[in-house]
Amino acid sequence: MSEALVAPLSDADATVQSMPDASPAKWHLAHTTWFFETFLLRDHLDGYRLFDERFGFLFNSYYEAEGPRHARARRGLLSRPSLDEVLEWRAHVDEAMQALLVRDELAWLIELGLNHEQQHQELLLTDIKHALWCNPVGPVYAAGSEDWAGATGESGWLEHPGGVVEIGHAGTGFAFDNEGPRHKVLLEPFALSGRLVTNGEWDRFIAEGGYANPSLWLSDGWAWVQQDCIAAPLYWRDDEHFTLSGWRPRDADAPVTHVSYYEADAFATWAGQRLPTEFEWEAWAANAGPSQGNQLDGAGPVQPRCSTVAFGDCWQWTRSAYLPYPRFRPAEGAVGEYNGKFMSGQFVLKGASCATPRGHSRASYRNFFYPHQRWQFTGLRLAKDL
Repeated sequence: MSEALVAPLSDADATVQSMPDASPAKWHLAHTTWFFETFLLRDHLDGYRLFDERFGFLFNSYYEAEGPRHARARRGLLSRPSLDEVLEWRAHVDEAMQALLVRDELAWLIELGLNHEQQHQELLLTDIKHALWCNPVGPVYAAGSEDWAGATGESGWLEHPGGVVEIGHAGTGFAFDNEGPRHKVLLEPFALSGRLVTNGEWDRFIAEGGYANPSLWLSDGWAWVQQDCIAAPLYWRDDEHFTLSGWRPRDADAPVTHVSYYEADAFATWAGQRLPTEFEWEAWAANAGPSQGNQLDGAGPVQPRCSTVAFGDCWQWTRSAYLPYPRFRPAEGAVGEYNGKFMSGQFVLKGASCATPRGHSRASYRNFFYPHQRWQFTGLRLAKDL
């Protein structure tokens, strides 16, 4: 999948970095290769020699235990190694990894590496989308269907009685460490909207002065709107929006995406509702099929188009801060830096997006971003108290 995602890109496409939050496509390929070489081959395969000793410095992301690294904001300056050289490194690591796939004691770490790479597949797509959008000619990553939008579904409310519910991973199958430990939470009765907020509804929010009314916004959000002159979701202009298939007419019935937490919260206030907590969302979606909906299968347009199920189309902002669960402990060693140290100043998103590899997400999954970030496929589902 990773190699298929870079197939439409030139070496220049794969090298460019459009902002500090994003990384070049080539870097995503290299970093996921580095993960397997560093945490598996280097430490667990006798006689393995690093493909290139310089790559550890270039492609470490944030693992302090692995030493110094190339600055994140300067990844786009790495014109070398080339995309072909990174793919050669990847083939070398893939071949060496065959010897470790039969080692039962390493299965958990291999599975972590695979899920880590799935996260980077989504990031690769959202990062190249931002980079191509920055190009005035609006390049096309991949051609898409003319008919993206599906049925939006009823906008009624799905009620939940509340009560004591169990939250967190139930212990079967893979999960990241931040999804546990499983614990009990008391919920008041609530309801969630039967569908995601749409582009058409967001158009009405704009028309009624949503971006100009400070009473709708959190203080930090209003300061962000003023400072960055925010007046619409990212990638919008007139009645179009930028997609991985270039500039396209905006479908009023498709889910709105590329909105920040600040925008999602302001819209909910304007609508007379609120965002759900992550616990409400998880309790509501506990019996939903996480592999349903519009997600990444490696083919077809990567674009939100249907808003009738819990998973898919876009990640959904919650009003919950990204904090550790009771009794949480990060894993030992460098891999323990994977989630725990980011539990400050960010908000939880639930579900999955059209760029999430199918099968990657689940009800207990905790995605997280800072409240101003919106280059991911982020949207919202409204909630209310009963």
